[in-house]
Amino acid sequence: MRSARDEQVVRPTVEDEVAAAGSELIGGPAGRRALPARGWWTPVRVIALVAIGMFALGMVQKLPCYNYGWFFGATTQYTHACYSDIPHLYSGRGFDAGLIPYFDRIPQSLSGGMDYLEYPVLTGLFMEIAARLTLGGGTLQHREQLNWLVNAGMLMACAAVIAVCAARTHRRRPWDGLLVALAPAFALTATVNWDLFAVALTAAAMLMWSRGRPVPAGALIGLAAAAKLYPVLLLGPLLILCWRAGRLRAFGSAAVAATVAWLVVNLPVMIKHDGSGFHIREGWAKFYTFSQERPIDFGSVWLLISQRTGSPLGNANTYVTVLMIVGCLAIGALGLYAPRRPRFAQLAFLVVALFILTNKVYSPQYVLWLVPLAVLARPKWRDFLIWQAGEVLYFLGIWSYLAYTGSGDKHQGLPTEGYQLAIVLHLLGTLYLCAVVVRDILMSERDIVRRDGSDDPSGGVLDGAPDIFALGSARPVRHAEQTDGPSVRWGTESRPLS
Repeated sequence: MRSARDEQVVRPTVEDEVAAAGSELIGGPAGRRALPARGWWTPVRVIALVAIGMFALGMVQKLPCYNYGWFFGATTQYTHACYSDIPHLYSGRGFDAGLIPYFDRIPQSLSGGMDYLEYPVLTGLFMEIAARLTLGGGTLQHREQLNWLVNAGMLMACAAVIAVCAARTHRRRPWDGLLVALAPAFALTATVNWDLFAVALTAAAMLMWSRGRPVPAGALIGLAAAAKLYPVLLLGPLLILCWRAGRLRAFGSAAVAATVAWLVVNLPVMIKHDGSGFHIREGWAKFYTFSQERPIDFGSVWLLISQRTGSPLGNANTYVTVLMIVGCLAIGALGLYAPRRPRFAQLAFLVVALFILTNKVYSPQYVLWLVPLAVLARPKWRDFLIWQAGEVLYFLGIWSYLAYTGSGDKHQGLPTEGYQLAIVLHLLGTLYLCAVVVRDILMSERDIVRRDGSDDPSGGVLDGAPDIFALGSARPVRHAEQTDGPSVRWGTESRPLS
């Protein structure tokens, strides 16, 4: 006999036509009388195994580089789209030589001009642990191969964590986690760099917040920001939504926990003491100075403008800052003016997408930042796959373009005009997903997550809370309103269910 909890689980093959059509590959949608998963095969465990399987397929896709391309074929790693930073930086940042990140200067002969590791502290620690786990002698090629395998194993665990967190954040929608597990761009870019570590911490923070635990959520955001900069942006949507719902104490707890966690990780590396006093360590600051000084680079809208106009855009930092400020103000206004308070995942997706769209560079693995947020914000298979198609085309486009520019053979790879088209497809795909999320916010009846009467399953203390402060058409509610029958609290007002 089914439990009430089983009855409440949303089945994507019932509500989503694309998921229903895709299920024909495994026998079709579940029937009305089908029993829910029992025993060991729960949705979360199935999703975790699918995520691991897709990650393994992504590792197989890197096989041409593992055997040859990273070491001998300068363009093979591009023509086979199997490039990874991991084997190159193992020796290029001194890990093979036993150098300690942020403390030891990298010799020019190894780094090609980078004097310190250009990654945040927790990512550097992740790289250092992987380097220490790379045991054995042999040639440099053998050690680099082994180091990539060690890193891949650690990143595979991160991929499973992300999929599980996405599946558990919305309690009634665990099968949405399949979108994360099956995302093609997720598998293709998982081992390009170390971004999955920060994404896993961010996904865990979202899960903790959804469970009404602001302090652990804030601590995880702080740790994630110590691995990659973008997770700190999540504090902005939390501020807006907690302000609107009168839950500023919860926001304050999360913000303080995030600050403390970030400082605990960074201070031991950040501060050094010598005879003249305390100073900021140059190696620690490298990530921030490198980000500031970095010119416009691959994948960004600024590179597209520069190539089309022939202008170097020397003031790119100013343009990026202005657009981020304006964009964040617009997202904040959306959060306060929307007729119904937006869901946390919706604003979180929009602010990270804004950062990606306006940044000076768009590396292929940055798509990983958005995948779990996109699933929580808009779990619609059609829209998700449209966006993923653009990202896969960009992934293929950038490597083909590098093959074109690096081989000297103009009959090999993708010329500049083709690469510009790949950038446009990436931008349009991301903007499309942003547009449907904004539409869902302004027209909450179009929001898939809210169709069953839910308010904000990822909102934690915000879920079902009345509004205390709102602007424009959003009517604030300071006390429970009396109704003639059963009602559900929807953020701005209490509405009868009958």
